[in-house]
Amino acid sequence: MRVGTPGFVPERLVEARAARRVQSMKELALMLGVSPSSVSRWETGKQAPEADALAELAKALRVRREFFLRPVFDSPRPMFYRKLVSTLKRDREYQTSQVSWLHEISHVLQHYVDFPELDIPDVLGGSSYSQLRDEDIEDIAGELRSHWQLGEGPCTNVVAVLEKIGCVVGSIEMGTSKLDGVCSWSKSEDRPHILLASDKMNLPRRQMDAAHELGHAVLHRNVSAKALRDDLPEIERQAFRFASAFLMPQTTYVPEVPNYSLAGLLSLKERWRVSVKAQIKRLVDLEIIPQDHATQFYKTYSAKGWNRQEPMDKEWAVPKPRMLHDALCLIVDSGTRSKDDLLSVEFTMHPGDIENLVGLPSGWFSKKTGDVVSLALKTDASRETGAPAGGSVIPFSRRESQ
Repeated sequence: MRVGTPGFVPERLVEARAARRVQSMKELALMLGVSPSSVSRWETGKQAPEADALAELAKALRVRREFFLRPVFDSPRPMFYRKLVSTLKRDREYQTSQVSWLHEISHVLQHYVDFPELDIPDVLGGSSYSQLRDEDIEDIAGELRSHWQLGEGPCTNVVAVLEKIGCVVGSIEMGTSKLDGVCSWSKSEDRPHILLASDKMNLPRRQMDAAHELGHAVLHRNVSAKALRDDLPEIERQAFRFASAFLMPQTTYVPEVPNYSLAGLLSLKERWRVSVKAQIKRLVDLEIIPQDHATQFYKTYSAKGWNRQEPMDKEWAVPKPRMLHDALCLIVDSGTRSKDDLLSVEFTMHPGDIENLVGLPSGWFSKKTGDVVSLALKTDASRETGAPAGGSVIPFSRRESQ
């Protein structure tokens, strides 16, 4: 009797298939030249693939053989993402697999680098999200701005705020404009992991997506999978209300509205970095303008073609996550681990997937790192040249060996 490869983890095969958008076991079977029943037995754990079949699986799904021999990393709490009816199941599964890989990469890097401590206060105080009123959400957004010392003016880089308070953030192209961001709390790290879509991205959309996922991290940390299924519309509405309040505080944004016209909102967009459409919704939520006024706004907005692209959308660079990128570069540049070491020992996924999730240029792992020559500045150099003393740049701290 053939028992297959010892230690094979069926769930990893399901995960890898989702990561490659292979929609069915039959489709994978055709890729491998085996029967669909064989793939079914592998995925259900009834049988493990033989060594040669495992090698073919690894080649077809572009992972290392060892990928299938390691347990699924972590079991993240419910993932908060907008499940659109028109979104393909394989696209949602792809996004889920990428979040799992983001968790895994983060876990590996934290063996060597200390990430910022998590700074998300318990704003609910033991209460349930279902007890929140809109005014509570407004207050929470304001209190967190104060806690994080952001002031009450425009917050022009929410991604940087997320990383500063200890969130792990990745950004990838989802292959569809119907998937936005997703947030999940890691059980092992007890910190939120946020994956943002980069498809057709512009700064105002990145700002709102990042603030929306921050809303989930703050308000919905302990939501159960059942509650997420049963109450998704309300959970999403709360996250959007938080994002709007966070980006456009009532006490400072509203007094700046020059007049209730699209031209007036467009002038505010340049300062607050929030889309005109989101501003209209904000004014309705705050009961500053009536719904029929907003409806007329939306009609004019659509007639101008702004549903496709608003003015100024292409003028601003889109903020990118930096923490994972900088951590991986620090590990390699400091000589703590080489790229080959990381790929052969730590990571089991394809290097291209790591580069994608971490925000490194394509081919970074295959590019050889040159020898680093350490130079020491002369102690009296600044005195001789008259140059002012510069400030210190403090990078991530490397973990001390345990």
